[in-house]
Amino acid sequence: MSAAKRIIPLLDRVLVERVKAETKTATGILLPEKAVEKLNEGVVVAVGPGNVTREGKHIPVGVAEGDRVLLPSYGGSPIKLDTFKDKEYLLYRAEEILAKLQ
Repeated sequence: MSAAKRIIPLLDRVLVERVKAETKTATGILLPEKAVEKLNEGVVVAVGPGNVTREGKHIPVGVAEGDRVLLPSYGGSPIKLDTFKDKEYLLYRAEEILAKLQ
């Protein structure tokens, strides 16, 4: 089991792995890290159970594990652990995620 799978988000939180941009062009030219923009796209790794209203009604989260999602430019809580050397994980509230991608 990967370290990211051991993180279980609470309530309506969603753990997302940010997709890295290509560092090589179609013709094979390597791009420097500073020239590569961060993509606002990610893959859902884990999803919390959802929220509960004051009346006790359960509100499920609108995304599932494995969904590709569109992320806001700013926001999310970065998750930094020693086991995540080259991957970037962020924790978002479900309402912060902009859209699901097909």
